[in-house]
Amino acid sequence: MTTTLVYGLAIAGRAVASELVARGEHVVLADDVSNENNSEFAKTLNSKVSVKPSEKDLELILQQVDRVVPAPGIAESHMLFQTSMRMNKPVMSEIELAYRFEQMNSKPRPMLGITGTDGKTTTTLMAAAMLNAANCKTAAVGNTETPLIAALGSDAQAFAVECSSFRLTFTQTFRTQASVWLNLAPDHLDWHSSIDSYRAAKAKIWQSLVDTDVAVVPESDPSIAKIARSSRGKIVSFGTSSGDYHATNGVLTSPSGEILNVREMARSLPHDVTNALAAAALAIESGLATRSHVAEALKSFVHAPHRIELVADFADVRWYNDSKATSPHASSVALNSFKSIVLIAGGKNKDLDLSVMASFPSHMKAVVAIGKSAKEIASAFSGVCEVRTASSMHEAVEFADQLAGSGDVVLLSPGCTSYDWYKNYGERGEDFKKEVSALINQKPKAKQK
Repeated sequence: MTTTLVYGLAIAGRAVASELVARGEHVVLADDVSNENNSEFAKTLNSKVSVKPSEKDLELILQQVDRVVPAPGIAESHMLFQTSMRMNKPVMSEIELAYRFEQMNSKPRPMLGITGTDGKTTTTLMAAAMLNAANCKTAAVGNTETPLIAALGSDAQAFAVECSSFRLTFTQTFRTQASVWLNLAPDHLDWHSSIDSYRAAKAKIWQSLVDTDVAVVPESDPSIAKIARSSRGKIVSFGTSSGDYHATNGVLTSPSGEILNVREMARSLPHDVTNALAAAALAIESGLATRSHVAEALKSFVHAPHRIELVADFADVRWYNDSKATSPHASSVALNSFKSIVLIAGGKNKDLDLSVMASFPSHMKAVVAIGKSAKEIASAFSGVCEVRTASSMHEAVEFADQLAGSGDVVLLSPGCTSYDWYKNYGERGEDFKKEVSALINQKPKAKQK
């Protein structure tokens, strides 16, 4: 019987452990955090949890197992990896293990892969919607609310897999029929040892392509195309105004013809257009959908929350929740989408250069700095616009209200993680929305500036 060490028991770790036990395998569980819920979960699998084992204890655990599956949140600097390597224990990610299980089926279901620094979730959901429009029941999985391994027992006919660098790092055979690398900017340098390590992890999305597979690359980044050319896949490009999939005169266009006018899209901010083009390339080039299916999906596509989500339009001020923007590069997407912005930014930095967020000075009216990195945010925007520092989201929203005038946009786009004040970006976004709603409810009449 195969025995696996599952290290880290959040969503992905629990899904892996449950699937392994369901397949008749034995699991050993470990986590760096003591959690009563983890202990209860372990009991359901007739196992127990080792909490933050020492190196010696870890060696004893590894002697008992055949392989190691780390949770995505376990950083590559963790002693788990050095110790596993020293003891010749294979390490694989959740998507690698799930992929291997799927290949055991007589007819493995097709997979599309999506990676990049920003836009992964939206492009994954768009691609799934396009395939669903083609009556190909598709699950959006991976770095979403549903790990790939948790969806293997579903009735899905295909999978759109969001591939984070964490999940790609420990893949060996994982392969998709069509995959896209959307963009590249410094990110997760608190997890990866360097930008080179981060880039190498992303590149693994194409390591196992065969001649019939497709690698979709951004026209704007030749370095990504160069990596794609080292694979065996067919290369297809996308870009705002050039590439195999592009937008000409406001019309999304594929190599086989027009798809739809951007005005017909449910939302068409600049990054919505590029994400749509990337998703269209995946859906069409994989042979799983046609241009008409793509158009149908884009007309009704509903964006996930916390991604430039319109919260309120009150007294000629629009309030947007972009809490998912946890890096400067992600925030830049939103900052480039609006003019006259009152920005709420800050949180726990991922060892990234926050000055990148000040790259659109003409768009900035004011900044409200929050969280652990408030001083860094204030420094980044010093001399660019007025900056205030808030000690809570309530105060941040109050300050933003005071600073915003007719025609302005108030934008929560933190450029940092939420782990100083909140459990996750979703909780941060919900708190922002609650505070905005409370503010507006206190103002029955349009405020006068």
